[in-house]
Amino acid sequence: NGRFGLRALSDLHLVAWTPSCSTEPSFVYPAHSLSVLSQPPSLSLEANIMKVKRLCKFCDVRATSCTGKGSCKVDCEITSICPHDDDVCVSIWRKKDDNVTFDTVCHNPAQKLHGLVLEDYNNSKCEMKERKGMGSQFFICSCNVEECNEQVYFNPSKFILLLILVSLVPLLVMAVVVISFFYCYRVYRQRQASSRRKKGPPLDFSDAHAIMIDDEGSDSSSTLANNLNHNTELLPIELDVQVGKGRFAEVYKAKLKQGSSVSEEQGFETVAIKIFPYEEYASWKNEKEIFSDADLRHENVLHFLTAEERKVQRQYWLITAYQPRGNLQEYLTHHIINWHDLWLLGSSLARGVAHLHSDHTPCGRYKVAIAHRDIKSSNILVKSDLSCCLCDFGLALRLDNNLSVDELANSGQVGTARYMAPEVLESRINLENIESFKQADVYSMALVLWEIISRCSAIGEVKEYEPPFGNLREHPCVESMKDSVLRDRGRPEIPNSWINHTGIQMVCASIEDCWDHDPEARLTAQCVAERFDDMEYLDKLSDRSDSEEKIPEEIFVVDEK
Repeated sequence: NGRFGLRALSDLHLVAWTPSCSTEPSFVYPAHSLSVLSQPPSLSLEANIMKVKRLCKFCDVRATSCTGKGSCKVDCEITSICPHDDDVCVSIWRKKDDNVTFDTVCHNPAQKLHGLVLEDYNNSKCEMKERKGMGSQFFICSCNVEECNEQVYFNPSKFILLLILVSLVPLLVMAVVVISFFYCYRVYRQRQASSRRKKGPPLDFSDAHAIMIDDEGSDSSSTLANNLNHNTELLPIELDVQVGKGRFAEVYKAKLKQGSSVSEEQGFETVAIKIFPYEEYASWKNEKEIFSDADLRHENVLHFLTAEERKVQRQYWLITAYQPRGNLQEYLTHHIINWHDLWLLGSSLARGVAHLHSDHTPCGRYKVAIAHRDIKSSNILVKSDLSCCLCDFGLALRLDNNLSVDELANSGQVGTARYMAPEVLESRINLENIESFKQADVYSMALVLWEIISRCSAIGEVKEYEPPFGNLREHPCVESMKDSVLRDRGRPEIPNSWINHTGIQMVCASIEDCWDHDPEARLTAQCVAERFDDMEYLDKLSDRSDSEEKIPEEIFVVDEK
């Protein structure tokens, strides 16, 4: 008709091209369209094209260099208008011996092709799948987007997985480098620490050296502590003097030999040894298990080194840091403190109890909360900086959420009667709520805070030290405490003179909130610690002249000489 030339491709299709532009065919039309093409092209061709749905690559068998891996582009320059609305695009890759070919066709997925049913023809990409039993290596794909069979993909899932792995390699390499760097750095620091121990003076496990912190000065003691914790042999320890005695054990000051040979030049480290007789195995075991929890470590909890069974002596040992100032009860008996000292002792006590009760470490990692269950001034040690650290965990209880009510009930009525909360005295602690054990600890802590205030010069006249409920005998029984605490609703007296000092007034308000008869009404230890933090500024307002500045005992010794 002057615009298109027509050539029969087969009994099914005709090829049309524009002679002025190219000698290659541009489109393939079905033969039944011949009558349409003989009509004026401007109308009939446009009408016919509006009816078709899809364009596909359509070539006879063509040789190809595609290897059947990754992604390939078919060698077909002919685009066909598929004859049926439901037709999809199909590509077939065959390999037999060295002969590799591509077929590209339109096909109705409702009908079989080469005896095969088309699968996944609703894809936008032509993803090749191998079919067995075709007499050669045979891959076929189908898709329903225009000319989508021009680009085919072999093993697309493996290809994507490969891309992901390749992208992760740099990250893995970087992670290995970073971990290796920190490991080497840690080994280097440990070797330095070991060298300092050998060359330097003996260490003292009494105060800051006993707490594992990250500054360089304490690295040696923390490294040694780690070694002690994993020591399978009995440590070379020489007992010195007895410094304490409790219901279940005796406490000794001792020297830990640093070397294996004994000589006058050999170094020692001062430690504390808590010795249990064989009969008190259960108490030793419980305290050892509490101490062995790495998450227990805190500056206001006694630093644990290791535990040992001494079969020859028929004893069980706990080896901890040594605090030369002794326990808080002894310290208050022999010292009058000022407001600043009171703040140090009280705030550190609250922080220590709050750490026990918390279910997270300071860095946010989950830990099991612990109830001490025997908080009293003789179970609190005073460090060289006048901060407190909790000790004696023989009655402590891990507040694991998995504990049953029966298991909690079996823990029994424990503690020291003088410091027992009302609900503990009458054995009515709420076993359905593990917070009840924390609330009992807070009551006991309030009594200790009262003891600390009673020996502070900021209250005015300071009397001789007396424990809470000092009007009772030295070791009151549970029944005596029931009469005073439950029947009479008694609490230690807070004289009016105590509240003349703003800071002490605030501490007394917290104490009264902590020893409330209703456990649910008591403050948490964390809340008490935060209140102490809020009143820290009062230290600057206090009159430092209201008590003598304490001089270290070592200086007194020098003066006496």
